[in-house]
Formats: sequence, structure tokens, C-alpha cells
Amino acid sequence: MEKEENIKSLKLQNKLEELETISVFLEELAEIWDIPLALTMSLNLVLEEAFTNVVNYAYTDQDLHSIGIDFEKTGNILSIKIIDDGKAYDPTQNADPDVTLSAEERSIGGLGIFLIRKMMDEVTYQRADNKNILMMTKKLTFGS
Repeated sequence: MEKEENIKSLKLQNKLEELETISVFLEELAEIWDIPLALTMSLNLVLEEAFTNVVNYAYTDQDLHSIGIDFEKTGNILSIKIIDDGKAYDPTQNADPDVTLSAEERSIGGLGIFLIRKMMDEVTYQRADNKNILMMTKKLTFGS
């Protein structure tokens, strides 16, 4: 029974308006799981980047698609999985952008996944059953 309480899922449509749903859900989850505010804000940014990339780039049609986000807390490890049925794309294969260059000199794109990699402890990708699965983990730290 306790295991079930440590798994929460969200089903969304491929619309940017769903970012508000993600934010509210994450706030409620942070309250239940006692996730610190600063980490909650970082997780919200990570999810916003990842979800926006799926909505903007994963689909070649204008149809509605389902995007799932699964949250699992095991001990002090938070795992987040984003699952979509868009075209195959492994964002972990992107080279990190050269952040020493000015914004004008840098090529467009790549900052989102760079940010996600910096904020999360581990980011992995797999393609299974014609779905993209982006898995991210973060060690939760409590107290001061």
C-alpha cells in the first residue's frame, strides 16, 4: 500500500496550456512528499523545459496526443518519467552548448536539455513500444 502512495501519474494533452496543470500538480506533490520549495521550483523548470520540447517538436501532425508524466519517490530518490508517442528523439545525445559564447554567437537550441542535465542527477532516454521515455532522477535533500 505504501508503494502506491509513492507513485503519482499525470496524463496531459500536447498543449502548452498544460504547463499550469503540471505546476499545480507538482506543488501538491511537493506538499505531500515534503519536497523543499527551492527544489520544487527547479523541478518545475525542468518539467516545463522537457514538456515544452515534446509539445513543440515531437509531433508532425496537429492531432491531440497523450503525454504521461510519472513521479516515483523511493527513499530519498525522486524519479520522473515523461512518456510521449512523438517521433523518436533522444535529447541526451545532444552536445552541450558552448555557454562561454554570447547569446548572439551561440547556435539556437540545446539550452533546455543542458539545463535539465545540470539540475537533475541523472537523465536517460529509451524508446519502447513506439514511445519516447525520458527518465530523470534527483536525490532529495531535507533540512538545512
